[in-house]
Amino acid sequence: MSGKKSELAICLVSGGMDSLTTAAIANEQYSQLAFLHLNYGQKTEKKELDCFHKIADHFKVPKHLRKVVDMGFLKEVGGSSLTDQKIAVTDYHGDSDEIPSSYVPFRNTHIVALAVSWAEILKAKKIYIGAVEEDSSGYPDCRESYYKAYNLLIKEGTKDGDIEVMTPIIHMSKEQVIKKALELKAPLALTWSCYAREDKACGICDSCALRLRGFEKAKIVDPIEYVTRPKYT
Repeated sequence: MSGKKSELAICLVSGGMDSLTTAAIANEQYSQLAFLHLNYGQKTEKKELDCFHKIADHFKVPKHLRKVVDMGFLKEVGGSSLTDQKIAVTDYHGDSDEIPSSYVPFRNTHIVALAVSWAEILKAKKIYIGAVEEDSSGYPDCRESYYKAYNLLIKEGTKDGDIEVMTPIIHMSKEQVIKKALELKAPLALTWSCYAREDKACGICDSCALRLRGFEKAKIVDPIEYVTRPKYT
């Protein structure tokens, strides 16, 4: 606890390794954490929720400081392979500047807004999110410029105007994220990245490919189970 700030910080925790690493960074700086998770009808919703609670257990986040929000509206509007059963999760075909089918329209805006509302109640000043610019070619709401704009909105639209979204891994590669997680002894085995399956990771969707490539570059074996483990480097 020595050297940690006594106030509380909110972490957005999806159950993936980026949000795990971000939570581990926040845990180094704050003595109290609150975790927020979004269910929005994604195909791996149950698995991600299970990972969220296991990660929360690891960081000893009490039940009253865990919020799970259901936003079925994002599934109702569809338009994403993560939420729409009519749209198949695409396999990885190499890096591209095109927005992938897995993009959930304006998703991060919704979950950050929920976190800001909760932060006002908890009197938390910092909200941590595991956004990574490496994903930004596909996801516009993972760009640093997006979070700078969002922080201006928070300043204008909140009572005290002093809540800030923190993006500590925004400029890291997946390899660096993995190494940071290991440095902080964060449990990567409790995370899930696959877009398609909940039993074993498929190994071939965009998210699995980014994850596996990161582990390969870090020269570390990914501890979760896969149906197949292609080489991506």
